[in-house]
Amino acid sequence: MALQLFSHDLGIDLGTSNILIYVDGMGVVFREPTVVAMDKNSGKILQTGAAARNMLGRTPGNLVAMHPLKDGVVSDFDMTVKLLQRLIRETGKSPLFTPKPRVVLSVSSGITQMEERAFINAALEAGARRVYLIEEPLAAAMGAGLDLSGPSGQMVVDIGGGTTDIAVLSMNGIAAASSLKLAGNHFDEAIARYVRRKYGVIIGHATAEDIKIQIGSVYPRAEDTNMVVRGRDYKTGMPRELMLTSSEICSVLQRPAKQIADEVLSVLEDTSPELVGDIAQNGIVLTGGCSQIWGMAQLIADHTGCPCQVADDPASCVAYGCGKSLSWITRMTEGPINIARKRLMRQ
Repeated sequence: MALQLFSHDLGIDLGTSNILIYVDGMGVVFREPTVVAMDKNSGKILQTGAAARNMLGRTPGNLVAMHPLKDGVVSDFDMTVKLLQRLIRETGKSPLFTPKPRVVLSVSSGITQMEERAFINAALEAGARRVYLIEEPLAAAMGAGLDLSGPSGQMVVDIGGGTTDIAVLSMNGIAAASSLKLAGNHFDEAIARYVRRKYGVIIGHATAEDIKIQIGSVYPRAEDTNMVVRGRDYKTGMPRELMLTSSEICSVLQRPAKQIADEVLSVLEDTSPELVGDIAQNGIVLTGGCSQIWGMAQLIADHTGCPCQVADDPASCVAYGCGKSLSWITRMTEGPINIARKRLMRQ
């Protein structure tokens, strides 16, 4: 059998909560939590993804399970490199003596040039031949199937785990944008704080996330739903069980959700009247895993007066957008794209 003399290029959505990898010609082949479990003594990675996530808060002293990214940026460089190294090796499997893959990596539109460089260096050290960056809202819009080629304005709100990216797009570019370090993880933290303050019960991050997914909402439901939650009593240290309702979780999550809606309105206020008119007709598209919280689209629609809908498979839109960009990777700018400088120029 002849050797394959080319490598598969990769599109990577390296999120705070989840990592998705798109392989050119194959689609999304990897979708796991961005969690690493490592032996502190040897420095060896033991598990990644869902298996490592199950270890959070359960590891003995010689093991550590952690998220190597926080609020959309690299917080632990070495762990990020080791995670990417393992995933690139597994997803980019190819015959011997083939080139290393080129990688398109999505980044928040609010990061600095130094933070951009950290992503690039991590991917290069992990085994990428070349690294190209793409802003998350642009990738999300492409992955959601929006037509960005014409002058008509489109608006995307990408609510991920660590950041929320809001952008108005037109003619394959970003006309106005904003980024908030407020997203899914902050919803989880709000739930954990509420349960501790109201009931005196301490719950872990994974339990708070399950509550958000199962009964979380940011808009009143027609019918209340319940969920049994188990945690540790703050005073006695003993296990304790309690019942939570969707209405009380709604009151907890509405505050951060309204902050996101306020920022969407702020971006619209900084957008030209012509593009705002287009958005009023085309509507706002929500992407990202946290956009699936019950009532998020309705809340933003009420807040802005524009129709709003959640994209199909919102958690995968950025990854699919990175994948689509692989077709014109030769025309992309390698290295830092100076997002901060571009944002200043647009003001």
